[in-house]
Amino acid sequence: MSQQRFSWRFHLTRFLEYLSSQRNCSRYTIISYRKDLFQFLSFLKNRPEQTVDYQTLRAYLAWLKDDRYSATSISRKVASLRSFFTFLVRRKLLRHNPALLLKAPRTARPLPSFLTVEEMFRVLEAPRGNNLLAVRDRAILEVLYATGIRVGELVSLTDRSVNLIEESIKVRGKGNKERIVPLGEPAVKALTEYLQRRPGRTRILFVNRFGSPLTSRSVQRLIQKYCRLAGINRRVSPHTFRHTFATHLLDRGADLRSVQELLGHEHISTTQIYTHLTVEKLREGYQKAHPRAR
Repeated sequence: MSQQRFSWRFHLTRFLEYLSSQRNCSRYTIISYRKDLFQFLSFLKNRPEQTVDYQTLRAYLAWLKDDRYSATSISRKVASLRSFFTFLVRRKLLRHNPALLLKAPRTARPLPSFLTVEEMFRVLEAPRGNNLLAVRDRAILEVLYATGIRVGELVSLTDRSVNLIEESIKVRGKGNKERIVPLGEPAVKALTEYLQRRPGRTRILFVNRFGSPLTSRSVQRLIQKYCRLAGINRRVSPHTFRHTFATHLLDRGADLRSVQELLGHEHISTTQIYTHLTVEKLREGYQKAHPRAR
């Protein structure tokens, strides 16, 4: 297949615009696609003939493997290539899809890490004092655990997202889809206290000491800080709170479909990973307690 005078960069830009305007993909998804596909174009640029067929893509995957990329990273890059070439074929910019038969390496899907109830309570109680930052941080931690929302969804919340009367928040998630997530009483109390003292110069809910919106990285740092204060020395991220939220709900008998809705998962298979966590917990308890388990 010849791609003479085919402007890869131009069509990649159109593809990214399509993801944003028509697929309503999140900014983080588009950044990932952009990074993966521009890396492929850089690989292509260094080849003697800049043509793309199935063998070219196989050579690219071999190059990634030689460069010690993990199977998970390569699988994500394969998904990006498939989407891009499907877009080109549907727009009749290419006649054939060279990525059609491309297979991603098999990956062992690790079980997500989570905190125990006792560990989570220690983290929630770690922010001490009545200054504005401590009040804000308590609200952030309580909201993350009460709702299981993604950190990108958290930093995008506005004061209009919060309904303290109905004890819920409106979240705009992946694909620009909105969902309503309930808040527990501790989260409502923490948010109420924060909103009474929050600077009013921006509609963004969570702001830094200068009144500017918090970033995802800032939330990551404050979580690490309070985990250290709580005596938890392993790596904990905002997504760990999401895993913990789902695991604790399922451990206490929540319906899988309900948890799917709360998390904003499009497919229930994504939510089912948390049932594996609860099965593992049961298995560990059985191995420890049953006289004939070993």
